[in-house]
Order: sequence, then C-alpha cells, then structure tokens
Amino acid sequence: MTVNPDLCNGHPTIRGLRITVETILGFLSAGETREEILNQYPSLEPADIDACLRFAADLMRHRYALKSLAR
Repeated sequence: MTVNPDLCNGHPTIRGLRITVETILGFLSAGETREEILNQYPSLEPADIDACLRFAADLMRHRYALKSLAR
C-alpha cells in the first residue's frame, strides 16, 4: 500500500495507483468477485486484492475504540 498526501487525499492506495484500498474493500463487501474487480480495473493484479485484505486485517490487530454515533 502507498500513502501519499497528494494522491487520493492521502488515503491508502494500491501501488501508487489512483485506486484506494477502501474502494477495493467496498467492492468485495458488496459481493463483487475478484474477477469482476480485475476486469473493472485492468491495472490491478490478483496480489493487489490480497494486499488490500492483509492491510485491513493488519489494521484490526491494532488497538481501537468504537464510539457510538448519535442517530
């Protein structure tokens, strides 16, 4: 993952491309297959999707606190 303040507002991106980790995770959580994502983003490689999942898993290993939001 690459974090560059001048690229995608500093959000983590894949190999410096203008594709954010959040975008790929969103597609996966919506039920898109790896093949569908790779077809939509031909510059991606299968390993990029694996890296997004590892990145998310690594984040979950850190301490964090969830705060309830007023609705």
